[in-house]
Amino acid sequence: MIRLLGGGLISPPAMRLDGPSCYIRPPLPRDWREWSDLRADSRSFLTPWEPTWPADALTRTAFGRRLRRQAQEWRDDEGYSFLIFDRETDALVGGLGLTNIRRGVAQMGTLGYWAGQRHARRGYVSGATRLVLDFAFGQMGLHRIEAACLPTNLASRGLLEKVGFTHEGYARGYLRIDGAWRDHVLYAVLREEWKG
Repeated sequence: MIRLLGGGLISPPAMRLDGPSCYIRPPLPRDWREWSDLRADSRSFLTPWEPTWPADALTRTAFGRRLRRQAQEWRDDEGYSFLIFDRETDALVGGLGLTNIRRGVAQMGTLGYWAGQRHARRGYVSGATRLVLDFAFGQMGLHRIEAACLPTNLASRGLLEKVGFTHEGYARGYLRIDGAWRDHVLYAVLREEWKG
């Protein structure tokens, strides 16, 4: 259930999805410092793959705006954002989300993810992706999940293929990443293909 927190902040429902090495849950106001520190420490690692960060990207105020937008997306069934935590230490290791949820005849969404540099390539994001796909195809009843990445992002391409996505195509000037319109490779997985 979505609830109202102090200061008028709407919160997504309290939930946690557990996997073997990690768990995911919606972000909370108390996550700001750890999230900000991890993103700051990983800035040069992340910025080649992400939209340009605004000047205030890591501030508490910006994090609050992010949480309000994400809670609204949960409420409106438009997007579902999660943070990824190490199951043994409870350390924040990254984040992922399902956005651009389309209902009606489409029943699909778009997957996006990131990992802090010191936690990359340790299985956290692939584990979290499996959890979010179970959630998407089970509880949410979606039929198709799409993902896109830069052609040069071999780690991301490998992750998508490892968890069961199929390469479907190439999109020119698909997203504005690191200040420029970039081509992307397109992937998708269907509910009937998912072996979660």
